[in-house]
Amino acid sequence: MPIPPFVVELRKLVGTRELWLPAVTAIVVRDGHLLLTLRADNGQWAPVTGIVDPGEEPAVAARREALEETGVEVTVDRLASVSVSPQITHTNGDLGVYLDLTFACTWVAGEARVADDENTDVRWWPLDGLPEMSPFLQKRIEAGLSGETATRFTT
Repeated sequence: MPIPPFVVELRKLVGTRELWLPAVTAIVVRDGHLLLTLRADNGQWAPVTGIVDPGEEPAVAARREALEETGVEVTVDRLASVSVSPQITHTNGDLGVYLDLTFACTWVAGEARVADDENTDVRWWPLDGLPEMSPFLQKRIEAGLSGETATRFTT
């Protein structure tokens, strides 16, 4: 589901003005490989990401997004980082800034596949051969792969 229903309702009230929304990133690892999606909206590779639904626990949202987008089940192992995205202009003109909670996750079951219309490809990439991505995504991936026990906070 590309735009959650509650965001559609908000957009009826605020139009394309900037929205501040909670979001999650799932850094999913399996046998030395990272799960990435090729986003349909911008054609860029990215880890699994998504908006937290009202009242939803963020770790539950990370697990849900991984299943919805890629068809894989994951465990959510730890909160890796907390950061704020730069302002994003979506293809439809909507503006957003996201409070991102990045979780380190482990694959449990399921074959990775395109499971929704938000992505055009899903692949396991070797950790030493990741595709080019924005610095903001690279920082989240680094935090998720770090093995650190403390959460990283961007200051």
